[in-house]
Amino acid sequence: MTVQVRLGLVFGFGIGAGVAVQGRINGALGARLHDGIAAATISFGTGLLVLALAFAVSGRLREGVRQVRRALTAGALRPWQLLGGLCGAFFVACQGLTVAAIGVTAFTVAAVAGQLLSSLIVDRLGLGPSGRTPVTAVRLAGAALGVLAVLVAGFGHGRAATGGLSVPEALRDAPTALLIVLPALAGIGLAWQQAVNGKVGAVGGPISAALVNFCVGLFALLVLAAAVIVTSGGPAGFPTEPWLYLGGFIGVAFIALAALTVRWIGVLLLGLTSVAGQLLFALALDLFTPTTAGLSATAVAGCVLTLVAVGVATRSRS
Repeated sequence: MTVQVRLGLVFGFGIGAGVAVQGRINGALGARLHDGIAAATISFGTGLLVLALAFAVSGRLREGVRQVRRALTAGALRPWQLLGGLCGAFFVACQGLTVAAIGVTAFTVAAVAGQLLSSLIVDRLGLGPSGRTPVTAVRLAGAALGVLAVLVAGFGHGRAATGGLSVPEALRDAPTALLIVLPALAGIGLAWQQAVNGKVGAVGGPISAALVNFCVGLFALLVLAAAVIVTSGGPAGFPTEPWLYLGGFIGVAFIALAALTVRWIGVLLLGLTSVAGQLLFALALDLFTPTTAGLSATAVAGCVLTLVAVGVATRSRS
């Protein structure tokens, strides 16, 4: 095992931990604002502000963006490869919409299952910078176990008693099953996002990939936020606790790190290692700082089954 692969495994774990922590922060902000889309928009906006400041003081970073533009002109990069931020925006919006109601653990298990399934397809198509990886029976078995984990995590999992769901009023009566499906769909998009961001990062560097990701994602979220304000009105006020606005900072770190790491270990293995970090930190967050949804036995069982899925899929790598 090379040094790059070892570093990739460590980075993957850190990325997963960052996703779990960001999920709790954005979920809490969404619950305070009673608007998950607004929480996601704030998260992307603060992240883009951090990146803008970094690019303003670094000529090397600005050169990376120029390299991306030249690659687009030459056809080395396709325009659709710059749209990973759309999936990132959807993922962060789902954090704000559902985490306060279902907890970090259930969100993580659902997102992980979707990510594993999508990683198989993304690696098979060679959309990431590491090239094509065939779909094997062992990999399929791991993905199937991941889907089963979603069903187990969602079985018997009730809504938060205090109405923590941070969606527009018209959607407050959405069934609990939908709250599990949304993060699963977000996980599917997450694998594709990592692949295309890795392509951009291979041309202009991981920070350039993060900048493109946040610009595209923020634009999409601003459109959604405007639609919500027109139909349901905006937040009545904004909380004053500084930690509620740290989601964007964390997002910059793990998006840039993922754009680098995916080049070393591929989409599926990045997904598997980030799963470990997500599960550990999600369980710890739900245990020590629980939401109104609490930590259910089915969510824990879903986590255990997801770890089994990770182990099965890792065998194919070996």
